Amino acid sequence: MKTALVCGAGGFIAGHLVKKLKSEGYWVRGVDIKRHEYAQSAADEFKVLDLREPAGCREALTLGSATFDEVYQLAADMGGMGFIHSAECEIMHNSVLINVHMIDNAARMGVPRYFYSSSVCVYRDMRPGEPEMTEAQAVPANPDNEYGWEKLYSERMLQAYGRKYGMKARIARFQNCYGPEGTWTGGREKAPAATCRKVAEVADGGTIQAWGDGTAVRSYTYVSDMVRGIYLLMHSDLEGAVNIGAPEYVSVKELVEAVAEVAGKRINVEWVKGPVGVQSRNFSNERIYSLGWRAQVSLKEGIAQTYPWIESQVRAQGAEAAGAEAAGAEAAQAVPQA
Repeated sequence: MKTALVCGAGGFIAGHLVKKLKSEGYWVRGVDIKRHEYAQSAADEFKVLDLREPAGCREALTLGSATFDEVYQLAADMGGMGFIHSAECEIMHNSVLINVHMIDNAARMGVPRYFYSSSVCVYRDMRPGEPEMTEAQAVPANPDNEYGWEKLYSERMLQAYGRKYGMKARIARFQNCYGPEGTWTGGREKAPAATCRKVAEVADGGTIQAWGDGTAVRSYTYVSDMVRGIYLLMHSDLEGAVNIGAPEYVSVKELVEAVAEVAGKRINVEWVKGPVGVQSRNFSNERIYSLGWRAQVSLKEGIAQTYPWIESQVRAQGAEAAGAEAAGAEAAQAVPQA
């Protein structure tokens, strides 16, 4: 039985990755600074550890007298565009520490295969309709945000350690990933989840707010497609960074329309000032295609699976708030009057 360590297993993509590895017959240890908010971990063992600390990394990697066959490093301090632009210092400090200590300890402990989750945020701003950008074109570098700079540095560090210690390094640059059991509220959620939440919260014919003017273009990758890409890449001979993303490019306006259609609602949008990020992202997926990978879930199909889950979360939160308010009112009435 192969063994795998999944870092960030208390989060969205890594939580789904644990399920994938279990379905492939692995013994899996999940590690994160917190447990998963929305799902029971499928890992054989889950440890709550702070991977910013060398001791936390060593404990995560220690498997008796054995060494993990594979390490999947998805732990990071990150979120949607609002968080990326408001927490630059936290992102660079926390995520760099995680990667510095995880890579160093994994290499010195003899881990043979190591996966790192990078991001298409390493690329420069693009204009809609520009030719697809390959992985090599990330350099000369000009990321739109500090999150992208941190990812580029961590990519280079992993590759350096891979060369020195003979550790097979696999690097995926994720495009926007979405699906059930992901962050949907609180400021760290990404555009698909935020849009689903906002639409779920308003009545038919209601109005939601969105940043920008609706013209920014993105590609959204459903979580099952992303996890399948991770697994294929890890077991391939592809060295260097590899883009993983669906080739279905849509504007933010079209994303809202897709969510509204799935919800069966007429939605109005008030476009407001806020952090939008780059105008467009358009990347070549030829490297991951060479492994036989293709996105299987369209945006409409993915939203059809994501929206009902987020809608149920919104309803549950509303019911909980109503219950707390009722309990508070009842307690107030029970207070003896002087």
